[in-house]
Amino acid sequence: MSYIEFVGVCKDYPAGDGVVHAADHVTFGIEKGELCVVLGPSGAGKTTVLNLLGGMDRATSGVIRVGDREITGMDARRLTDYRRLDVGFVFQFYNLMPNLTALENVELARQVCQNALDPREVLEQVGLGSRMNNFPAQLSGGEQQRVSIARALCKNPALLLCDEPTGALDSATGAQVLSLLTRLSRDFGATVVIITHNASIAKLAARVIRLRSGAVEKVKLNKHPLRVEEIEW
Repeated sequence: MSYIEFVGVCKDYPAGDGVVHAADHVTFGIEKGELCVVLGPSGAGKTTVLNLLGGMDRATSGVIRVGDREITGMDARRLTDYRRLDVGFVFQFYNLMPNLTALENVELARQVCQNALDPREVLEQVGLGSRMNNFPAQLSGGEQQRVSIARALCKNPALLLCDEPTGALDSATGAQVLSLLTRLSRDFGATVVIITHNASIAKLAARVIRLRSGAVEKVKLNKHPLRVEEIEW
């Protein structure tokens, strides 16, 4: 059994007299500690899959398991605890509090998690030890995204979910962020799931799940994922 399992997962939305199948019998597995890329064009169902995995939305049918827990069987309270304690979220836009320093933004994670990591140590790990007292407006886009990643990591999550984490960055800065995410998987054993439409990013992943029209088109395993510096953007 894989660490993450989707088994016949469907998510339907009413649309006029019909139904939109945002996720159409999606089945795949992801191993613990893998870096996985969910790839596909706009409308392929990537965000739907991420929202279902992160407990932000409920499946219409099917089963989702993370570790030894069935996410689809959780009530509202347990699902809230799962989102708060077990999942770190990194979005395309950084969602930082502009009136708080980088350190204070990361410290927010300690208010919701009992087993949070030390914010200063996490900022050091993402290369921002000298910038922790700066406000978001004083940081570059890449630095702000790294603060966002540090805030997610400070929760000490079992799972890190990234929604187009380089979408608002230039290629050089995006490469720095991707290098950090690959290092988190490789060196720290984090399970990282990245959704993207950028096929180049898929070359970094141990597992690539390609979606089209809400369904899994293909799952590919990379025995030898490339390093960020080996990819042509």
